[in-house]
Amino acid sequence: MTTLPEPRARQPHAPQAGQPDLDTQAQQLLNAVNEALATPTRYRDETPVPTVGTAPPVPQPGRPPMSQKATDASALMLSGGLASLPIGAAATGILWASGNADPVVIAIICAAPTTLILALSRLMRRTKETVAAAPPVIHKHYNGAVYQDNRQNHVDTRTSGLIAHTRNELPR
Repeated sequence: MTTLPEPRARQPHAPQAGQPDLDTQAQQLLNAVNEALATPTRYRDETPVPTVGTAPPVPQPGRPPMSQKATDASALMLSGGLASLPIGAAATGILWASGNADPVVIAIICAAPTTLILALSRLMRRTKETVAAAPPVIHKHYNGAVYQDNRQNHVDTRTSGLIAHTRNELPR
């Protein structure tokens, strides 16, 4: 069995001329760390942020902000425009190939699908408004003998006298 050599005993470090000893250096390092930690590195401003400032609004990327109705109308117009492109292009190609290409006819053919889509959307909107404005249907179910009086009360008004005095009387 081999034995390890004995560790050497530490000799105290003798400072050389002009250098501080190890304890002094450690104390200086500790003081520098404590001073760095005592210096604040951040600041939280607790004053309330104003709700309305003087800075102008910054435009954001993408579509501009719109109401829901404007967004729906925009999507409808984009869809109608995209739907009319293949139809118009096919009709224009056929007319051009046949030799009967007239600018007025091509314009009418290209505008017809868009006009049809817009007319149908307006018709559907008017139909929805009509259905919403219709009076509700009231179903009444009775068991036994029922008497319904649908007459409306009529009020007779009579004004008389030097200082006008109006009396409303129900008929008897």
